[in-house]
Amino acid sequence: MTAVAALYDIAASGGVVGGVIAAAFFLVLIGVAFILFLALRRTLKMAFRLVVVGIILVIAVVGSVSLWYFASDGRKGPARRPSPPINGRR
Repeated sequence: MTAVAALYDIAASGGVVGGVIAAAFFLVLIGVAFILFLALRRTLKMAFRLVVVGIILVIAVVGSVSLWYFASDGRKGPARRPSPPINGRR
């Protein structure tokens, strides 16, 4: 029981949270692109529909990558404390 309770105390890192948000953003925009593709089926030619969907997908990829990049702080693991001086004085 104590081990399970200890797992709830661990916070997710910024990179993980950013990755989840980026994936959700990408999936939402893929859904929008698919719905738009189906909605434009009868009114527009295939080439123009593909251009519109392609633009939405490019926005989704760029937005997801930028969210993931800016959400991660670039560190790998916990912050390290500075080491003491070589001569031992503090």
